[in-house]
Amino acid sequence: MATTTTEGGSGDELRSERIAGGILPKVLNSFDMVAIFVAIVLFISNAAVMAGGAGPSAYLYWLLGFISFLIPGAIVTGQLGLMFPGEGSIYVWTHKAFGPFMGFFAGFCAWWPGILVMIATGDAVVSLIQQINGNLLTEAWQQGTIISLVIIISFVLSILRFRVTQNLINVVFVAYGGAILLVGLAGLLTLIGGHAAPVDYSPQKWLPAPASWTFYGTVILALLGIEVPLNMGVEVKDVRAITRYLLWGSVVVMAAYLLGTFGVMTAVTPVSAQGSPAAVAQAVTSGFGPAGAVLGVLVNIIFIGFFIFNTAVYNYSFGRLLFVSGLDRRMPTVMSKVNANRVPWVAVLTQSVIAVLLTVIAFIIVPYTLQTGLKPTDLSTVIYDILQASVTVIWCVSMVILFVDVIIIRYKYHEAFTRARLAADWVFYVCSVLGLIASAVGVYVTFTGPWTSLISYSSWVIWIGSIGLLSLVVGVLLFFLGHAAIRRDVSDDEIIAEVTS
Repeated sequence: MATTTTEGGSGDELRSERIAGGILPKVLNSFDMVAIFVAIVLFISNAAVMAGGAGPSAYLYWLLGFISFLIPGAIVTGQLGLMFPGEGSIYVWTHKAFGPFMGFFAGFCAWWPGILVMIATGDAVVSLIQQINGNLLTEAWQQGTIISLVIIISFVLSILRFRVTQNLINVVFVAYGGAILLVGLAGLLTLIGGHAAPVDYSPQKWLPAPASWTFYGTVILALLGIEVPLNMGVEVKDVRAITRYLLWGSVVVMAAYLLGTFGVMTAVTPVSAQGSPAAVAQAVTSGFGPAGAVLGVLVNIIFIGFFIFNTAVYNYSFGRLLFVSGLDRRMPTVMSKVNANRVPWVAVLTQSVIAVLLTVIAFIIVPYTLQTGLKPTDLSTVIYDILQASVTVIWCVSMVILFVDVIIIRYKYHEAFTRARLAADWVFYVCSVLGLIASAVGVYVTFTGPWTSLISYSSWVIWIGSIGLLSLVVGVLLFFLGHAAIRRDVSDDEIIAEVTS
């Protein structure tokens, strides 16, 4: 009988823990993991949203989010990643804490957001192209076509030899960091040039007011994805890369969001223009004088490249959750099929097909077939916002599970927890409480702060609640259907032969 990966365990080792490491190559180093972390978490357009909406209090909201969510999440993820560095992160950890059903359910809650985030990154590419030329991609079907193309490109990138794909991601990551530095420098040059920031910096504006409290939730939503790089736990060369990526990745994310907020808030005029995603590139255009026009376009092009490759990061990292589900017989074994590059191509293909189908429905079919009184582009925007908000709620649910996991695992695997402990026990309790509160706020704000004014508040709540609940029900049904339909009397060697043939 197989033993667990930790001494004193309860014999609940997953099959994927035993065999995934022999199927997938170890290729990821610390720098790779930082690049993946940043690609998952850092959407610099959130800096513009915060600058334009919260004003100077945005800095305090960012700091509150870092202290109450990002840092606690990094500490908890580091502890669990060191104890159980298997493929699948929260899927494995929740299995250890609560057993097979909750493990699969947590994995589903963590996986489903990845599908729609790929649509979101494709839509970001559309928005950035429109910033270069506002006459482009004005029709909903054109936008849907570009988003589908981005997803297809991400599939192609995701099935290449992993080292090749990751090298490309790393180059784009460095360029992305340089572009964000230009945004911050634009703000500094604006001040040095004697141009006062167009923002009211009076003392009372630095403190959060009740009218802006929802921006704390915006910050939490901007920091989701801390645990995702460990979906590829067995592909990490050195276990020390886990703590390194969490440390340096968090530092990069915190610095980038603060720099971006500063650059937009200082260089972009009028204030009413600061809340638009276009404000990030506009800060560079405004802050660099005669060179600003060229640099602004360059920054925009870098952002377009980043979101194209960023879609690939989402595709291959979330695909690993399907991969391990196949190995563990929670999903059909074909989901674990790898190609000649030893990449789980069927899992990535499945995600890509689902994402493209949803894109076609949301941007091409529904806007031109339903008679709602809205223009096709407006209706596609409504559908997009509803889907993204629903998945945000589900992602926050998975984070609630994560912050509970660490406490259960501390008791269940006490000796192993002590050996790998990153901090005193009380720190993990504080992290859990802060993380649970922050995740709950993320859910609350998503319900109470509609992302669009094109539908009523009541319709927003009904749609978000219905889709979120239906998604969770689907996750439960998938577990029981898989449990009932899939043969389990299969050896490790048979599964390895099947997925590698």
